[in-house]
Amino acid sequence: MIVTGLASVTFRKIDPEQILELTIEAGLEAIEWGGDIHVPHGEVGRAQQVRKMTLDSGLKIASYGSYYKSLSNDHRNPCFRSVLETAIALGAPGIRVWAGTESSDDADIDYRTAIANDLREIGEIAQTNGVSINLEYHGNTLTDSNESATALIREINLPNVKLMWQPRYWEPTEHPVDDLQFILPYLGNIHVFHWNLRGTEIVRHPLLKGKDMWRQCMAKVSKLNGNHYALLEFVRNNSPDQFLNDAKTLKRLIKCKNLEE
Repeated sequence: MIVTGLASVTFRKIDPEQILELTIEAGLEAIEWGGDIHVPHGEVGRAQQVRKMTLDSGLKIASYGSYYKSLSNDHRNPCFRSVLETAIALGAPGIRVWAGTESSDDADIDYRTAIANDLREIGEIAQTNGVSINLEYHGNTLTDSNESATALIREINLPNVKLMWQPRYWEPTEHPVDDLQFILPYLGNIHVFHWNLRGTEIVRHPLLKGKDMWRQCMAKVSKLNGNHYALLEFVRNNSPDQFLNDAKTLKRLIKCKNLEE
């Protein structure tokens, strides 16, 4: 089953109360709360507060969008146990993390092994608490390509460690649906948007412009067992009105209705 939602980092400048109001107005079902602004890593009290507000609003908590980057030396990289504690207080069923900070082309075998070991370790810790780990499908990580991402998942070999898929905007392909098909057995959740590159600049478009591709993606995901969250992220011009329009498109895509320009 596909459950619709919003990644809260889409609107970093507005508070959780406004995020909830906007999500309800859009008719979506869930929120992935971000760990940088809305539910900061380690702020358990804040997480409990946002959990209560979300559930009282009749919405689900899709995930905790953490910024834990495996083996990162950045002093801002949060401690995973702190991330997990926050996710549990939030009531998040899963935690989004990054598979390192090097691209699959640049990473040597020692780096890949170290990342896999770290992700397996945090996966086991999360598993004992009934929480899944979703590896962000992202450029400059070991999940920047189909082959590297699936090889990493197989090496980790834990049922609660999955992939959080999104189209490869950092390396656009002509057939993103084929990318999704490739990693489908390992799918956790999806970030939904329609972007392209103009040189090195990311250009955001209304989701309606990508309706044909996304309709095919949703058709594939709908056949999977269990719940998979389809989360809108980073809309054109950071506009709430565009988000509301994209939410309409997303809901219609999932229902497989015909879309009109």
